[in-house]
Amino acid sequence: QVQLVESGGGLVQTGGSLRLSCAASGRPLSIYNMGWFRQAPGKEREFLTIISWSGASTYYADFVKGRFSISRDNALNTVYLQMNSLKPEDTAVYYCAARHNRGGLKNQPYFPDDFPYWGQGTQVTVSS
Repeated sequence: QVQLVESGGGLVQTGGSLRLSCAASGRPLSIYNMGWFRQAPGKEREFLTIISWSGASTYYADFVKGRFSISRDNALNTVYLQMNSLKPEDTAVYYCAARHNRGGLKNQPYFPDDFPYWGQGTQVTVSS
C-alpha cells in the first residue's frame, strides 16, 4: 500500500502563503486520486480539495476556492497544496490522503471515510 508524508507546514502571518507537499512511496502515485483535508483543534476533519490521478480534474471546497490550489507531479510521486491569502482560521493540521482511481471525480465534497490512506499531517499556524 502507499505511504504518504506531508511537509511544508509552519508558522506564517495573515495574508501569507505556504506550499505543502505530500510525498508518496510504496506504490505509484498515478493510480490514486489525491485529496487534502485539515483538522483544527476540537473540530472534525474537513475536506479541502481533490485532484484526479492524471491531474486533469480538480474539485475544491467552496471556502478555499480562489485561495488554495492543488497540483501533482506523478513523476516525482508528489502532490502539492499551494495556500495563499492565509487567515488565522486556516490554522490546523493538514493531511493528504489517497483513494484508488475508480471513475471520475464527483463534484461535491468528499468525506474522510472516502480515503483509505493518510499521511501523518503537517501543522499550519497562521498568526494574526
